[in-house]
Amino acid sequence: MTSHQAEVGQLTGAVQRVLPSARTDLERLVRIPSVSADPDAAPHLRASADEVAALLGQAGLPEVEVITVDGGQPAVLGRRPAPPGAPTVLLYAHHDVQPTGDPGAWDSDPFQPTEREGRLYGRGAADDKAGIAVHLAALRAHGDRLPVGVTVLVEGEEEIGSPTLEIFLRKYQDLLRADVVVFADAANWTVDVPALTTSLRGAAPVTVEVRALEHAVHSGLYGGPVPDALTALCRMLATLHDEQGDVAVAGLARGTADPLDLTETQLRTDAAVLGGVQLIGTGGLTDRLWARPSVTVIGIDAPSVAAASNTLLPAARAKVSLRVAPGDDATRASAALATHLKAHAPWGVHVTVQQAATAAPYTVPTGGAAYQAARWALAEAWGTPAADIGGGGSIPFVTGYAELTPDAEILITGVEDPDTRAHGANESLHLGTFERACLAETLLLHRLGEIGRG
Repeated sequence: MTSHQAEVGQLTGAVQRVLPSARTDLERLVRIPSVSADPDAAPHLRASADEVAALLGQAGLPEVEVITVDGGQPAVLGRRPAPPGAPTVLLYAHHDVQPTGDPGAWDSDPFQPTEREGRLYGRGAADDKAGIAVHLAALRAHGDRLPVGVTVLVEGEEEIGSPTLEIFLRKYQDLLRADVVVFADAANWTVDVPALTTSLRGAAPVTVEVRALEHAVHSGLYGGPVPDALTALCRMLATLHDEQGDVAVAGLARGTADPLDLTETQLRTDAAVLGGVQLIGTGGLTDRLWARPSVTVIGIDAPSVAAASNTLLPAARAKVSLRVAPGDDATRASAALATHLKAHAPWGVHVTVQQAATAAPYTVPTGGAAYQAARWALAEAWGTPAADIGGGGSIPFVTGYAELTPDAEILITGVEDPDTRAHGANESLHLGTFERACLAETLLLHRLGEIGRG
């Protein structure tokens, strides 16, 4: 056995020893309903941050604090200085989670971690409290012999688009500088094939409101010549796609992506598409998933069916999520969406569009020393080479940090897989993937330390 194999074996054994504690920590965090979109959950966000801070301290970081900026949710910052000549690695995750949605759609309590058939179910079990647990496992596996300097940042508002990101980075930029950044908030190609995410789409959500009347009126007395706001809104929203399902908003960038081996059958299975329902859009599947814009209507304010009355609605609102292709400008794309909606308002109805904070798309520079180290670590942990994939979602902190520290190498990894169901009911973590992710990050820190000494 070579010395290299011996080191890998020792670290593998160390990870096996700390996995039970990392799993326990993850379950403890999942039990805290840290929903950043819910103003009433503010005490839970603080409790979650305090728990993360305590866990980082227990994992050996001598400097840990809960930090925030005005109007922001609590984040956690932990630090351990680098040994002489070694690089500093920033490990990122977030402790806030999405709302649970309909509780009846869950097979178990979303805030009670539950294992079924090799998966751990619960809100945040994968996105992204598992990312925190991976960092904890790597720190514990190395113990007092960390080969690199480590800064751990656990954000508290990623799921609401990191609205105070610019202020946060400006305030804490000196504490956050690093040579390498590991964002543990992405997916793997499959449970058996790891991945490095090399591109992210941006986000440009808007809320559109249609007003047709000063007040509601009887639909029997006035229906026919008088328009209602909800029908007008539906007609507007229908113009966002053409007949083939491609996004019909003018002026948005479109690109291409490596097709890899994704088949329509696999995509339909991963996305739980019902039999007989067609996929939308044209072009390659990975093009549509990663390199082209997508538009989704994610919410409508209108009376429920149960509460509906026979009236013409005076006003209706919808939230529209626009995912922006890599290479595009999210602010300009948001303006293009607003222009499209206003231009397609039927019957002279009054339209207002509220543009929310955007997240820029990002393309990861590849080929650097840290990137190669990550590919080695993932291959060692999984026993198979990593795939380079795109990400259809957005991580605002990635672009913000890249602008702040352009010389840092950025790595986007994660513990999710195609059946994780992040943001949806029955979100879960594949425990085998979690174990391999913990080993991969432990090996990555080891290799980065070797590179630094070299």
